[in-house]
Amino acid sequence: MANEIVHRILVVEDELTLANVVKDYFIQAGMDVMVLSSGLEAVKTILTGNFNLVVLDLMLPGVDGLTICREVRETSDIPVIMVTAKVEEIDRLIGLEMGADDYLCKPFSPRELVARAKAVLRRNSTHLDAIPETANRLTVDAERWVVTLDGVNIELTRREFKLLQILHARPGRVYSRSQLLDLAFPDDSEVIDRTIDSHIKNIRSKMRTISEWDPIRSVYGIGYSYEA
Repeated sequence: MANEIVHRILVVEDELTLANVVKDYFIQAGMDVMVLSSGLEAVKTILTGNFNLVVLDLMLPGVDGLTICREVRETSDIPVIMVTAKVEEIDRLIGLEMGADDYLCKPFSPRELVARAKAVLRRNSTHLDAIPETANRLTVDAERWVVTLDGVNIELTRREFKLLQILHARPGRVYSRSQLLDLAFPDDSEVIDRTIDSHIKNIRSKMRTISEWDPIRSVYGIGYSYEA
């Protein structure tokens, strides 16, 4: 179609076999793809290449992915999906705090990467026809402490409201349990990391009384995000 948007993807990955497989999947999804195998020229290429999204490996020759992401974030908000073979939680959190929009650990399914990329692109699109139909189903009124789903009020506790408010304010942003703890309950010593899981479970349960739609995504080993 003449008016169809073709997204340009930059894949920065030194494992060329993997990079080529990922490239093929993106091409099959109708996207234009460029591959870089080193981090040396990555920042310059990202900032001057008019890309819509970057798939960035953490461990790269020349300059590592975290450094690249940090430098890019100084001047650009281009979406970045970080990819790595490291599974330690600290590496995941550092990657997200550097400004990554999503995170995948190797080995991963190329189909999942493409699906994640499409979700990130939808969230960052400025085109009205790219806004998900579910974007306005949930509203959070911080002044009146009122949450509605499909026009129906949801009765939440103070802690549940604060958690949902933080997630809802930054769709797609992944928060660790400790980050949610610090942001939502900075002065509440009774709340511990794993209590976050109980509050999220309660929020989901209350939402299911109205709809089966669940916008809260559990990110294994990290925490949660709100998917508009």
